[in-house]
Amino acid sequence: MPLDLARIAPQVEKMTAHIDAGDAERQKRLAKALSVLCDNSLNLDDLKNKITAGKTSWMPAEPVESLYNKYTPGQPPENFSVVATDGSQIDIDRHHFARYFLINIGSVHLRYGENADAILESTPQLYFEKKDLVMISPDGSNREIAIEGTLLGIKRDIEEFKQLAQTAASLKENIPALLLADGTLIRWNLMSKDIPEFVVTEFLDNGFLKYFDEIKKSGDGKMLALASYISFPRSADVVGTVRIAICPYDPVNCDKCRREHAGGDYPCHVVDGVQDKDMFLTLLEEGERSALFISRSSIQQRYGIHRICFYYVKIEDEIARVEIPEWIARNDALLNMTHTLILDQCRRGQGYPVALSEAHEQAVITAADRANLQTLVETSLSEKNIEIITSAKSFSKRTRWI
Repeated sequence: MPLDLARIAPQVEKMTAHIDAGDAERQKRLAKALSVLCDNSLNLDDLKNKITAGKTSWMPAEPVESLYNKYTPGQPPENFSVVATDGSQIDIDRHHFARYFLINIGSVHLRYGENADAILESTPQLYFEKKDLVMISPDGSNREIAIEGTLLGIKRDIEEFKQLAQTAASLKENIPALLLADGTLIRWNLMSKDIPEFVVTEFLDNGFLKYFDEIKKSGDGKMLALASYISFPRSADVVGTVRIAICPYDPVNCDKCRREHAGGDYPCHVVDGVQDKDMFLTLLEEGERSALFISRSSIQQRYGIHRICFYYVKIEDEIARVEIPEWIARNDALLNMTHTLILDQCRRGQGYPVALSEAHEQAVITAADRANLQTLVETSLSEKNIEIITSAKSFSKRTRWI
């Protein structure tokens, strides 16, 4: 039955009143955060040392330069390419006899300038062998980890970067090229204590970072850059840096401070609820990018030369987060190219990179696609006289009783 909106309407009214009542306080906290961000008396080296020595219950970003630095974009080159990938998947259905999953990778190669061209493709791959469905610990314990749910999402991400690396290696023209991914380059989801080390090694070292290496090698002597785009980010890494700057204690010890200020009046509470995008939406003008920062996520210790840096860019009325490997961040020409070409892509795509939009369209799997695949599988099983066994729950969902 449809959702009873009549019952929800009073709750929505209550929610909007709650949001409105807190707006003045949020603006006050934002103003405080901005005053610290733009304080040119902050000593950058002292702040970095304070961040390194501190014990925090949240993750501050490491500033590469003055917090309030900002940069205007350049003009796109006459000829350039943008390559983007995106993916989707059909997870294993535990209620079905046939165990399989599917990953569909959409890829787009857009060439601008002379000989403008567009190549749009999708590559579906069905995985059904045991070696594809589970990972087995190499220590002889025969521990098996199923590739499903979160891990399947990570595997799909790896396939996206595999496609980017393959396209980068195939680029024949020596013109500026941007490889663009959707979402973060920092594999936070591999930090879970539920994921064993052999899975992290396979997915990170032999997966993501392997393809980062290949992309970097393909870019030797070329204007080739890798970046990811995060629309409407909810991160507060730079706000975490502001908190460190506010803190009167040195070294910073958040657990101790919270115990001593049990009433919630700890020094950095004056920026509670502020997100990075709130600050940079005010600080930046249209098209400008922020200073560079480095994520201090613990998994970054394994990234080596690919350690992830990030900046924010203002696209019309939105702030986006752009992540890049450190070897790009340290190259001014490549860094500036990511800014220029991402902004150009957003202007062509009504506020969102057009290459990513098109890659998503190539990758998307509709409800009809899912149903058709299941029908195809069941038809193939029937033709080979293999009994199709499903759970009662699955049968119930596919049958209308009333």
